[in-house]
Amino acid sequence: MQVLTSGQKVTFEYHGNNYIFTVTQAAVEGREGSNDVERGMISSDTYIVFEASNSSGIKIVNQREAASSNIFRQKEFNLQSLGIGGLGAEFADIFRRAFASRVFPPHVTSKLGIKHVKGMLLFGPPGTGKTLMARQIGKMLNGREPKIVNGPEVLSKFVGETEKNVRDLFADAENDQRTNGDQSELHVIIFDEIDAICKSRGSTRDGTGVHDSIVNQLLTKIDGVESLNNVLLIGMTNRKDLLDEALLRPGRLEVQVEISLPDENGRLQILQIHTNKMKENSFISPDVNLQELAARTKNYSGAELEGVVKSAVSFALNRQLSLDDLTKPVDEESIKVTMNDFLHALHEIVPAFGASTDDLERCRLNGMVDCGDRHKHIYQRAMLLVEQVKVSKGSPMVTCLLEGPSGSGKTALAATVGIDSDFPYVKIISAETMIGLQESTKCARIVKVFEDAYKSPLSIIILDDIERLLEYVAIGPRFSNIISQTLLVLLKRLPPKGKRLLVLGTTSEVSFLDSVGICDAFSVTYLLPTLKTEDAKKVLEQLNVFAEDDIIAAAEALNDMTIKKLYMLIEMAAQGEQGGDAEAIYSGKEKIKIAHFYDCFQDMVRF
Repeated sequence: MQVLTSGQKVTFEYHGNNYIFTVTQAAVEGREGSNDVERGMISSDTYIVFEASNSSGIKIVNQREAASSNIFRQKEFNLQSLGIGGLGAEFADIFRRAFASRVFPPHVTSKLGIKHVKGMLLFGPPGTGKTLMARQIGKMLNGREPKIVNGPEVLSKFVGETEKNVRDLFADAENDQRTNGDQSELHVIIFDEIDAICKSRGSTRDGTGVHDSIVNQLLTKIDGVESLNNVLLIGMTNRKDLLDEALLRPGRLEVQVEISLPDENGRLQILQIHTNKMKENSFISPDVNLQELAARTKNYSGAELEGVVKSAVSFALNRQLSLDDLTKPVDEESIKVTMNDFLHALHEIVPAFGASTDDLERCRLNGMVDCGDRHKHIYQRAMLLVEQVKVSKGSPMVTCLLEGPSGSGKTALAATVGIDSDFPYVKIISAETMIGLQESTKCARIVKVFEDAYKSPLSIIILDDIERLLEYVAIGPRFSNIISQTLLVLLKRLPPKGKRLLVLGTTSEVSFLDSVGICDAFSVTYLLPTLKTEDAKKVLEQLNVFAEDDIIAAAEALNDMTIKKLYMLIEMAAQGEQGGDAEAIYSGKEKIKIAHFYDCFQDMVRF
């Protein structure tokens, strides 16, 4: 039996080379901390832990160690203490894919025959916490201080300098791995806005080819012939579609995690993080209900929720200031952020991926009135489609076309459905926001609205006046085939898994849309008719601007008129023969004279 003592030198031969090692310590497993063991007898259960100095040039691999890797600084993670809210599932996914193998000693991964994950990509809408998560991951790790690089910083005007900047990012990791082998520390490189430098090769036409060279250099460093195993590259972008495909394959940025808009529970966590200091210092009023705020802030990103908190605080601070005397001392104890401050802040901070409520309200300036059974039936059917989109598993996308004469209330009905649906994302695509734009620019804007809708769990898109979007002119006829083909593709493309979309279209040129095949792309088509005498009578009774004896006569005159023209005619007649009668008529003090109404009617009717 061989007995070894602390301080003893031993020679051995390995692969034809002679080595000398010095015994520094003998320990019994489970009693590593005690110093009473000076010598030990080698048996079949004995294992030896080798240590080599950095200058020896010896790398030790596949070594069994007594302790697991100490890659993390803390024993456990509290994401909220790190300022990360609503991303628990995403963080668990990142930990499993990128860090689980690094927690174990190097010899375990060597025996498993696997390499560590070298890169991850965090992508999603702006303001959802990609940069925050990357920075906090860097802080949690026990390795070197992470290198944070903003994409454009790498670029240089000198030839070859940009590629050298990329190589310099990996120089420390290369030296560390060359010296320490498997025992080298983890080097984290964080690339913010990675799409700025890693565009798909061949997509840029700058003539220099520098972007292609950057991608090539990065691919070589991450997973080339002399690939590193002690590097973790974290890239962040909100334009994943711009990145080169080779960068996203396993071995490079293989862990791709979408940091999407937070759900209600996530929004509550984010609000709690940003109001925690206020609560500790008693600056927040007891009437503030964070649960209610989380329910109200649908489709708000983490950055927008922080903006809501800052806006609410500004209202509270402003109450303590007087513009007449800004030097007046402030009573710190009287600063209270109330629920009303938060509600005002919600009107001030509008989510980028939220419902365009103001635009929708502009589409129905006169509100919605009961104008007949047919209109009521179509509204009820449209709301059933909303319900279908919410609950149906087989139809994640439903399309509905509202057709009828110009002014029959199609846009107002679509806007009402959008508002009443309570969907978090409702957007209207209208030709009035695209005046003077090129066809390709119009297509890009339409596609962007659909792409934004795919980031929300429930969305409604209103395509208002489709024939105007297509630049249709009856004389010729002339229309944009590019926009037409774009709409046809988008109306048939299913949203991503877990996302649901309702598209409402309006048109007064249904025969034209039928001829270009757009009508067939819609699942359902409803005709909004002109008003009949009975329908017009219902509207006039609700407006209460005629004497009871005159309502039937006025309604008969309005037979076969659209609701929009009816409102315009009533507005004209309400001014009175000499003007100035509108206020008295709308307040109920006076009524529209039937003779003057007929005069106005003659002005509007085209013979």
